[in-house]
Amino acid sequence: MSSEEYIREAVATLWDRYRDPLSLDELAHVARMSKFHFIRVFRQTTGVSPGRFLAAVRLHKSKYLLRTTRLSAAEVSLAVGYHSVGTFTRRFTEAVGVSPIQYRRMAHGKQPMVPVTATGSGRRDAGAVRGVVHRAETPDTRFFVGVFPGRILQSSPVAGAVVHDSEPFYFPAVPAGSWYLLAVALGPDHRDGGSPPGGCVGPLRVRQFDQLAVDITIRRPDWRCPPIVAVLPSTHLRGTLGHAVVS
Repeated sequence: MSSEEYIREAVATLWDRYRDPLSLDELAHVARMSKFHFIRVFRQTTGVSPGRFLAAVRLHKSKYLLRTTRLSAAEVSLAVGYHSVGTFTRRFTEAVGVSPIQYRRMAHGKQPMVPVTATGSGRRDAGAVRGVVHRAETPDTRFFVGVFPGRILQSSPVAGAVVHDSEPFYFPAVPAGSWYLLAVALGPDHRDGGSPPGGCVGPLRVRQFDQLAVDITIRRPDWRCPPIVAVLPSTHLRGTLGHAVVS
């Protein structure tokens, strides 16, 4: 087997045993690699560390339980591998954008949907990012695209917008630094919480007064892609599509 196939086994283990206190030693053993070699190859293959991938899987599973069961937040936290409801609630709120209780109310139509919004930037060292979203292997024509600090679509972007296929986007105030341009399909078939088609470009090095031109292509997700965590317009929740959010 190749190194990628062994990493695939490790990713499958993360999805199968996300409730367990998995250690790097256990995952490296599954991948038949030394721990340090495993961490490096896992990051090269998926774009994130094993720990961040596992955290995204746990939050993804917790959202499913909040939507489909009557388990309390404490029970959900235990079900997905957290032993402290306080830690679970804090990490869920930071990554998803709303608290577990708010998410459940939104999913059940008892609270207006509040999609992820851009944080914006007033810093003078900002540059600009522009481009076009293209689709491949998907019938979807409407997408959310945003600038995020990491490879996983979670928390709030520094800039974002809802766009159509081949429609240009322009973010004029992206702070200097290293960022990822992430995009995800917003078709109605993806509202059940499944993994929708998406795309990623990065890391992008933004400097003051930069005018970066970056196109992004939407493709079907595969096993390398960590799950989406943040609440997006109509991606995880029933309801109407949110308005564009632009910095």
